[in-house]
Amino acid sequence: MSRVHSLAIFAVLLAAALASPAAARSLADIKASGTIALCAHPNSLPFASKNGARHGFQVELAEALARRLGVSLTRDWVITRYDLFRAPCDIVMDSIADPEAQADSGLQLSKPYRRSGVALALRAGEKIHSLDDIGRRKVGVLTSSIAAMTLNKRGIDTVPGLFEDEILTMLATREIDAAAVTPTSVGYFNLRHPGARLALIYAFEGDPDLAWNVAVGMRRPDAALHQAIDAALTRLLADGTVTRIYARYGVAVQPPS
Repeated sequence: MSRVHSLAIFAVLLAAALASPAAARSLADIKASGTIALCAHPNSLPFASKNGARHGFQVELAEALARRLGVSLTRDWVITRYDLFRAPCDIVMDSIADPEAQADSGLQLSKPYRRSGVALALRAGEKIHSLDDIGRRKVGVLTSSIAAMTLNKRGIDTVPGLFEDEILTMLATREIDAAAVTPTSVGYFNLRHPGARLALIYAFEGDPDLAWNVAVGMRRPDAALHQAIDAALTRLLADGTVTRIYARYGVAVQPPS
């Protein structure tokens, strides 16, 4: 199983855990405790990390959000299904901002704060502007991913890989000509490999299965908490905090559609 597939399953389980009514807390509860709790994976940079100098953009953005609410952030590090169901967290960052996608999770969503999904990574200088320009070039894809199926239906030659880092390394070393991966992975790869200078085109923007907004997922918030988180995000977007946090991990923030 790929790291990205594992994180996707993790996100589904996390959503189920956050939907538990026993752990739902109102804004008044959070203010009274002085803390808001984030669920995150302890070893999934650039998203989150328990150890090291970098704690991940999910943690840093949740910390900024907590400060705006006038409380501190606590972290529930979760890996397994058992961990998820016993974790008393209030929020999860980067939740897919689609009520249909969240139908089984019970999560409520804040206003979206950035665009995510899958893009096409290229070496600098490649003359590719859309999927129509790929021709007979080879495109790296995650094994059994939606992107792989989409490209195969178009007759594009794909090369499967288990990890996005692996696929981007293949691109940087000229084993493939392009890579269908997340913009987050490309930005973080460039940060760690400054000589790579990989570029991006948003070739899948019209496909709702491969392009989506993200938001803060909340476990059964009351109206006051929902409004407070939306207001805090509005300020964090307006003053550039969101952009600066993601930039520390090499990720350019695309505004939500």
